[in-house]
Amino acid sequence: MQHANNVILIGMPASGKSTVGVILAKMMGYDFTDTDLLLQKKHGKKLTEMIRLYGIPTFLDMEAAVCEELNLTHTVIATGGSVVYRDNAMQHLKRLGTVVYLDVPLPELEKRLHNMKARGVVLEEGQSLQDLYKERCVLYQTYANLSVSEGIDSLEDTVSHVYEAVNG
Repeated sequence: MQHANNVILIGMPASGKSTVGVILAKMMGYDFTDTDLLLQKKHGKKLTEMIRLYGIPTFLDMEAAVCEELNLTHTVIATGGSVVYRDNAMQHLKRLGTVVYLDVPLPELEKRLHNMKARGVVLEEGQSLQDLYKERCVLYQTYANLSVSEGIDSLEDTVSHVYEAVNG
């Protein structure tokens, strides 16, 4: 396993990327960055506003641009769930470190995601969570260096699994 000096977390909305990322960063003595927060700060708007104002394709380009600007070391990076729609962003992230897919079963995601629109989830008109899940899981698996199954474990267990996988 390569010992890249960044850990990049990808996965569905509500898969725990930010929560796991903060704790993992503390365990590893790394910094933590959330690309959704960087995107909001850069554009001065919430994710939901950006999606509504600019539309999904432009939002995805904006999200990718923020990821492509990253030049970090010793950082755990939580990405937006839709970053996998832009290959250029994912290739850049893969060059930065180890990409870890937090794989959460659909029934668990359904419990966690009460209001997807309020979270700024990129959903096409008429698209269900199940449709989105099927579409994205293939992309997450394509780009990930490692996958960590998650959802039934406690938060501590999930963080430990990611830590062990990265440091394996």
